[in-house]
Amino acid sequence: MERRKFITKGIAAGAIIPAAYATLLSNEAQASEKTENINNEAATADDIFIERSVEGRPHEGKVLAVIQPHVDDATLFAGGAIAKLISEGYTGYLIRVTNDDAAGGGTDGDRVSNNEKDNDKVAKVLGLKKVYNLGYRNHRMDEYNTQEIKGRLIFLFRLLKVDTIFSYDPWGHYEENPDHYVTAQAVEAARWMSGSVDYPEQLDVVKPYSVKERYYFARGPQLVNRIVDISKHIDTKVQSNVVITTQGPGGNAGSRIKKSLADKGKKLPILGDTDESADFNYVKHFVLDKDSQAQRGTPSDKEIGKKYGLEWAEAYHYIGNPVSTLSDYIEKNAVNK
Repeated sequence: MERRKFITKGIAAGAIIPAAYATLLSNEAQASEKTENINNEAATADDIFIERSVEGRPHEGKVLAVIQPHVDDATLFAGGAIAKLISEGYTGYLIRVTNDDAAGGGTDGDRVSNNEKDNDKVAKVLGLKKVYNLGYRNHRMDEYNTQEIKGRLIFLFRLLKVDTIFSYDPWGHYEENPDHYVTAQAVEAARWMSGSVDYPEQLDVVKPYSVKERYYFARGPQLVNRIVDISKHIDTKVQSNVVITTQGPGGNAGSRIKKSLADKGKKLPILGDTDESADFNYVKHFVLDKDSQAQRGTPSDKEIGKKYGLEWAEAYHYIGNPVSTLSDYIEKNAVNK
């Protein structure tokens, strides 16, 4: 296949699926539902699982952790699925890796303080129980010791007994921001090691605990094998972006546009008549939909959903624990001597 065509198809889909991943993907998929391939051009041998909302709280007792470099990362890419799982019984925690000291206006101290306040608001909107701020310098993650970052994440995964994580995809393609890919790689390494006896000095305080599921998101092309229906939670996702006023494409951008148009004797009906409606509708209809590619670097949540008969959806590289067939094989094939 020509390289240009291969990349173009992947970018249009938000997914590149290398042949080497085919076996991995089929092993990871738990129950799957036959649908068209996400790029709507060429079918693959791999199924995409549609994760839909369920009634009640089937995940009661389970714990998820959202690990984001910056205050607006998880809200933009995973706010819907996080809100969905919290509503279904998960207890959630938010781990912000940087202090966002280079994001937003004002002095350094103001930016750090204001972003921290925004981060707390995000946790409240999404229903997350507690926030942990690791405090690394913004856009300088690649100068820090990876062992230290891993060690801190391993301790938190063990302490909180994390079953499920949300973060950037360590295998995502063409990520430009060092905070994103350094965090992603540290998260994956910490996830892999948290159930072992690595960092033995921690074991007097916490015990090994294995993360069981990973929902990885990306700004650019990635392997996608799970589509999460966020239709019931889209407004929560929108609001989690509206409360971020120090940085990001959301916040009060809508009301600023509304005022600018009003000064010229104009209005944009889709924004509504109040500042609150303008901020909300701007995020919902532009950041997450009409202008998504420019604002977030990803396809529209609405367009992704449309491909699968859903109103709104998010795309993920999902990895769950492989299911061993050993005990089943032994039960069926063991014979008397």
